[in-house]
Amino acid sequence: MISWLDIYHVVSATVPLYVSMFLGYLSAKNLKLFSLEQCAGINKFVAKFSIPLLSFQVISQNNPFTMSPRLILSDILQKILAVVVFAAVLRSWHPTGGRGGKLGWIITGLSVSVLPNTLIIGIPILSAIDGDAAVNFLVQIVMLQSLIWYNILLFLFEINAARTIISSGASIEHRGNEEADIEQEPKEEEEEAIVRTRSSGTGKILLKAWRKFITNPNTYATLVGLIWSALHFRLGWKLPGMIDKSIHLISDGGLGMAMFSLGLFMASQSSIIACGTKMAIITMLLKFLLGPGLMIASAFCIRLRSTLFRVAILQAALPQGIVPFVFAKEYNVYPEIVSTGVIIGMLITLPITLAYYFVLDL
Repeated sequence: MISWLDIYHVVSATVPLYVSMFLGYLSAKNLKLFSLEQCAGINKFVAKFSIPLLSFQVISQNNPFTMSPRLILSDILQKILAVVVFAAVLRSWHPTGGRGGKLGWIITGLSVSVLPNTLIIGIPILSAIDGDAAVNFLVQIVMLQSLIWYNILLFLFEINAARTIISSGASIEHRGNEEADIEQEPKEEEEEAIVRTRSSGTGKILLKAWRKFITNPNTYATLVGLIWSALHFRLGWKLPGMIDKSIHLISDGGLGMAMFSLGLFMASQSSIIACGTKMAIITMLLKFLLGPGLMIASAFCIRLRSTLFRVAILQAALPQGIVPFVFAKEYNVYPEIVSTGVIIGMLITLPITLAYYFVLDL
């Protein structure tokens, strides 16, 4: 059972994050220390340097040979179910405005519902509830996020960014050709040309997104981290001290810098809850009801049992991760919604996680 000392450990892990966030908020809102361009530069530094090195550190320090296949399958199935749910909802709901249309909404939905803050908040909470066994499973979830889900999220962001560029250019080119050939080209040939243009446009979008993705530092950091992890745990190799300390120097401050960037973003908004009350409520429902609900369905399908089952559900009920906000801000895809998920989620996570624990313990 969780004790007051355990609660203190959870609070002591959370408070430094809020300190970083409020320092960022005050420095931009009251002290005017940073311009909008400088705030964007700080976020880019976190996205391109701190997070990749943090990903390398997380992956390289975890043994890939002892991971639970059932936990991995359950986590993958939860994400697939989330994509299916959001795609089904968006088929009947046509949101107006936005940055990237339906794909932008799917990216945001995944960010706030199924990518929890397992590293900072999750480990002290689940350690208090289920001990070292739970922490061991949770560390595997952290590795999966850094290795797979953040990279997939980045690729989706790149596709979204490429669409706002290539599709608009293709439309302009098609309109120009249509005006030039309107008198000569028969209707059927015109329709075939439109189909070819759309197919070509999709290929260009994927190619452009792929080229951007493979030059992203996070892609290389996770790949190198996995290779080094295999070498370390199979052959016993160790990083030279100077390299290890250099990585730690930047990566250790990654989450703090991410929260500082969140504070800078809040200072640029008219309200701390930048997305509004209604969207904030929807975000919390996605995070604390839909995310765990999908994991429960996934866990039953994979037939998880005992501690593994509890860990899978409880980690899904943790607050939204900070890293997705950095990406959302970098690509300008609803950062106001993702920031709200971080701010409110960390405040209410402890009672919600305990509520799930008591229900699971019945």
